[in-house]
Amino acid sequence: MSHSTVPRSRTEADTTAKTPVASGGTTGPRDDKHRGRLGLRIRFGRDRVLLLMTLPALVLVLLFNYVPILGNIVAFQDYDPYISDNGVVSILHSPWVGLRNFQSIFADSAFWNAVKNTLVLFFLQLVLYFPLPILLALLINSVVRPRVRAVAQAVLYLPHFFSWVLVIAVFQQLLGGAGLLSQLLRQHGYDGLDIMTDPSTFKFLITAQSVWKDAGWGIIVFLAALASVSPDLYEAAAMDGAGRRRRMWHVTLPALRPVIALLLVLRVGDALTVGFEQILLQRDAVGPGAAEVLDTFVWWNGVRNQDFGYAAAAGLIKGVVSLGLVLAANKVAHLMGEQGVYKK
Repeated sequence: MSHSTVPRSRTEADTTAKTPVASGGTTGPRDDKHRGRLGLRIRFGRDRVLLLMTLPALVLVLLFNYVPILGNIVAFQDYDPYISDNGVVSILHSPWVGLRNFQSIFADSAFWNAVKNTLVLFFLQLVLYFPLPILLALLINSVVRPRVRAVAQAVLYLPHFFSWVLVIAVFQQLLGGAGLLSQLLRQHGYDGLDIMTDPSTFKFLITAQSVWKDAGWGIIVFLAALASVSPDLYEAAAMDGAGRRRRMWHVTLPALRPVIALLLVLRVGDALTVGFEQILLQRDAVGPGAAEVLDTFVWWNGVRNQDFGYAAAAGLIKGVVSLGLVLAANKVAHLMGEQGVYKK
């Protein structure tokens, strides 16, 4: 029997291709969508245990991070919490003032002084503090003996567990008017120093305290990134004649680059938060002119002066600017070829 060799028309061929075959033939677009929905159900059923495990954390985040955002409405009110014992009732019955709180803030010289101090502290900590955990991680990673490396890590990140009260007390005993440094200077015929109450050096003091307390803790992230680098890369670079410095420049630092970009984006987003408790404990010693930052400005006006609408407006400005800084820094990370906080 001879078979016909006449070619079928394009319409006939397409119709045949889209016709389901009993043994599993080609399906049409509608079947593809159905199969995608079925795949989503299958994935949900497969991961339902993990989703249930994350549910308590999700509820906590919604309850303590997102629901309080609704309280920013008091920034547009002359909020009086004493109208009722119920905070919601107080919000509903407080008079609306529109943008008056924001107009007062932008005309307040104390607010701009707090902004200036906050930005100066941020840049100081970015330049003097942020690179230090990277350098410490590289130094510890170069130590050959595991026991020495473990002891160095423990000594460096132990101050992270100290409270700010204890940290400031330690610095007071070292750099205060009756501290160790002043006593040594007086014993050698010089005038004593009281760095803890000097407004001109306060910003450097705050940075030094942050470095001593948290720099050791920051190396953990970078050491984890270094642990993921394959030793084969170092061996290949050594066989090509690369010395220790060139291996660090061409192997180690590229491995740390994504982590550095991520932490830098997060640090920029946290630029307007430079240590509330740390600065509040030392604010009276140097005065608000040198120590007032946005967080203490909000606390002083909201909690101490009972001007809740004014303080809420300042906090809302800080939150909006911080969000803009995160988005801008993440965009820069994308331009540099890094993922940042989220993908494109």
